[in-house]
Amino acid sequence: MAGELPKSPNVFHPTKPSAVGSRNSLAQEGRAQTEEFKRLIEEETEKVLKEITVKLPKEVLEQLDVTGGVKQKLYNYFNQNYQNMFNRYLVTSEDEMVKKIRNYIDKEEMKALARYTPKEIAEMLDQIGGAEKFNTGEIEKSIVNIYGHLQGHVQRGMNEMENETNSLLRQKTDVGAFIRGENAYSIIKCSFKDNETKPKTVSDVKLSVNILDSELISPIFQYQATVEYLIKDQVSKTIMDLIDREVEHFKAQLVDEGQEELSDGELMFEKMKRVPNFTDDEKEDEKSRRYTFMAKSLIEKIEGLRAEIDQKEFDSLNIRENLKEIVDIENIRNRGFNTAINSLTSILDTSKMGYQYIENLKNAREVVLREYEDTDPVQLPDERYQIVLKFYDHAQLLKVREAYDKQMEAFKNEIEHLWDVIEIVYRDSKSFLRVNDFDDIARKAKNKIKRKIKSASGDPVYEDLQKSWNEILHIRAGDTDVEKLNQTYVYEKTLLNKIIRRAKDKIQKIYGFQNPRTRVMLDERTSFLENEFEGFDYRINPYHIQPGLILDIDITSIKRKKFTLNGMANVLNEFLHGVSKGFQDAAFASFSRRRSTLRTDITQSFTEDVTAEVPEHVSYSAAVMAESQTAGGAQVKGKADVTPSKKKKSGIADLKEL
Repeated sequence: MAGELPKSPNVFHPTKPSAVGSRNSLAQEGRAQTEEFKRLIEEETEKVLKEITVKLPKEVLEQLDVTGGVKQKLYNYFNQNYQNMFNRYLVTSEDEMVKKIRNYIDKEEMKALARYTPKEIAEMLDQIGGAEKFNTGEIEKSIVNIYGHLQGHVQRGMNEMENETNSLLRQKTDVGAFIRGENAYSIIKCSFKDNETKPKTVSDVKLSVNILDSELISPIFQYQATVEYLIKDQVSKTIMDLIDREVEHFKAQLVDEGQEELSDGELMFEKMKRVPNFTDDEKEDEKSRRYTFMAKSLIEKIEGLRAEIDQKEFDSLNIRENLKEIVDIENIRNRGFNTAINSLTSILDTSKMGYQYIENLKNAREVVLREYEDTDPVQLPDERYQIVLKFYDHAQLLKVREAYDKQMEAFKNEIEHLWDVIEIVYRDSKSFLRVNDFDDIARKAKNKIKRKIKSASGDPVYEDLQKSWNEILHIRAGDTDVEKLNQTYVYEKTLLNKIIRRAKDKIQKIYGFQNPRTRVMLDERTSFLENEFEGFDYRINPYHIQPGLILDIDITSIKRKKFTLNGMANVLNEFLHGVSKGFQDAAFASFSRRRSTLRTDITQSFTEDVTAEVPEHVSYSAAVMAESQTAGGAQVKGKADVTPSKKKKSGIADLKEL
């Protein structure tokens, strides 16, 4: 029978059995359809006429042709409408039946086509869950990865095209060629200078980027961070999440009640006000709220425990060893730094920026990447780069700043000593028989000035005055307490650079075009200090660094080609996008949609009272606090009711809110 059924979705006819719009169906199997309809309709017509006869007055019935026109009209009306409804119902039911038969036939045919599949595999798939329930998770993951890689290549191509377009429009290479506007704040230092060996054709670029701890997508910890610190950090993040959730529901409650929304300052104080609900400063009290998430006895067990445990003290059955094992399994200590390394190396691999040298100092949280293993600039090509990725915490920065201060003081002493030596050589080289400079003229005129000018006015002579200007830079204003803690050394570096230049000029003035042995030694010492101080000035000032990840890039590139410059710009932008959350303004971060678009009464319901469900995270925080109170903690006072309002607003109120 299935083979005789026409494909009803593809056939339209009023009389063909089982066609779309047909009055007949093959499912009837030869039944007298017309007679059945006629008998049914006549019965319904007689019922209506009987009701009319009973209900209407006699004088009205005499005016109606009950047995004639009314009966015929009722009959036609019932006949037409009933047949249409009944036939459409039959045809619809038949269509669904035919579809099921087709699907069944297709399934059987597929079984026949799969005869080349080994029987064991087919049985295994059927035992796992059948053809319709088979888990396709791995295939879906593969497809997602394929599309992800495709999107990455497309995005990388768009970035390259954007950088090339910007370079063409500017007709120059500057800092803006590296980092786009949304990440420009992360630059600590970017310097372009001509290469020492090839100044006309090759340029050297120094770029340093600082990604703060708060901006890292995956937090980074030092290798020797204690287990206690890691656990407390996780507890603190959990508390902050709970506070944020309660404040969000408090804001929603205010809007539901028609009150004004919180300003940025009020929002900050609302968060501060809720901190005592989850923690306190009672370190000795076991029932303190600070031990709600982890008991005081467990915190004491892991106090001072670091990444390694001495083998003599190690016992796998101890509590502290098992707590450390749980933290190590979660990989909290290494997750962030390993993620940053994987991100950087994978981007370099896929961006045609290969590297021949890598040194991963895991325990020091430092990675050195170079395009070539050699470090001699004479032997290296003109297109090359070096990347140093290092994580600094506050303690490390204090040590680095201390060393930077000592090095700056050492350069100051050496350059001033060089100036003193050159000054003595200059004075010894002067002939006292003739005038060589302004100082000689002033020395000869000193007595006359004192006798003829200063004696009359009573003012001291120039030589007796206290000198406060060094004749190189203007007098510097005193540092404030903030500036003393954040030394920039801009004034000192400029002063020392000018002293070196003046020292070179004075050597030239002393010897002219002669090159005695003394001049050669003075030139060597001056050049040495100049190069070393220039390299020191080229480094990052640690006072400008905040705790976080430092990406230090040294690039050498040909000015007319700029291949490495353009390639590194794409690498840097992609790396920052994958590792950093970026700068977030609190005003924009706290902005959320108005509750008028998130009301519970938007959901259609036939009941009068709409009961709002309490979100899971609110019940969780309430459960945590209840557990703390049952453990003996003090009752929390002034706690805000964060449950959304159950009162249903009218349509007019909703329009006003919008």
